[in-house]
Amino acid sequence: MAKQKIAVVGAGLIGLSTAVYISESISKCSVTVISDKFTPNTTSDVAAGMLIPHTYLGIPIHQQKQWIRETFDYLFEINNSSEASDAGIHLVSGWQIFKTIPDEVLPFWSDVVLGFRSMTEEELKKFPQHRFGQAFTTLKCDCPSYLLWLEKRLKGNGSQVYARRIKDLWELHSKYDIVVNCSGIGSRELMGDLEIYPVRGQVLKVNAPWVNHFIRDGDGLTYIYPGIHNVTLGGTRQKDNWSLSPDPRSSKDIFDRCCALEPSLQRAQDIKERVGVRPTRLAVRLQKEILVHDGKKLPVVHNYGHGSGGFSVHRGTAKEAARLVGECIAALEGASSKAKL
Repeated sequence: MAKQKIAVVGAGLIGLSTAVYISESISKCSVTVISDKFTPNTTSDVAAGMLIPHTYLGIPIHQQKQWIRETFDYLFEINNSSEASDAGIHLVSGWQIFKTIPDEVLPFWSDVVLGFRSMTEEELKKFPQHRFGQAFTTLKCDCPSYLLWLEKRLKGNGSQVYARRIKDLWELHSKYDIVVNCSGIGSRELMGDLEIYPVRGQVLKVNAPWVNHFIRDGDGLTYIYPGIHNVTLGGTRQKDNWSLSPDPRSSKDIFDRCCALEPSLQRAQDIKERVGVRPTRLAVRLQKEILVHDGKKLPVVHNYGHGSGGFSVHRGTAKEAARLVGECIAALEGASSKAKL
């Protein structure tokens, strides 16, 4: 049986991780990634890359937890390997703090991360404006390094990577048997999906090597995430804002809020502003679809709409997308066998 040709549209975190999982788990296929943007120019390059899960209202909690656990286990394995430095993966400990005691003092993902516990009164003295906190150890990723690492793995598997803007998935019908759509916010135009919308995120990347612990305000808006090369300070969450230009007022606001939590950041140097547009949806779109045009069929697997939670679930959703691709391959092979009969 000839190998099925699979095109993955999109080369951000979701596209590359999905392509890697398909190429490594399905032997009877060839994978090609097609995108108009690659690292360092994707939304994923701006992402903080912290595994602190976001809750998707439209997806059962048990499903989300499975995706998070599969992602954590995968990254933890990389962290414990000789690949950790190249992939930009490392463990980081810190605190998530709240001005009022949250309804959920033990989040559903608390047993996935390491050493989850409530903060002590002594620890909370560092944050006098906050009444409650959680301490734990999780995984952090230097996203540009991770994207390059994923791309390297893909090419090592014999997969192809092309820079090209896709305006209609039917452009791919003549060359590919199955299309995997990981186009993120591009699906609004590509698929006419008006359920996906932009949430603008602005962050600062600063040099502050003495900051070793993450600090995240419980509302998710203010955070300090130490990475290998810099510290990410955030952030903003501006719905339906497409602007990729840094806003000086937002930068000052972010810096002031972060300095209120960690005063030593006043000494931070080499401050760079970065902006990205999160592809946000009530629920990740992770499903099969058969497109029909002039009597021809094109199997498509969608995997997009991860919003601000993509890093925490990317490996889990890649695994699910690969399973759906396997179902498409089985259906194509079944149809081919029937045609021969």
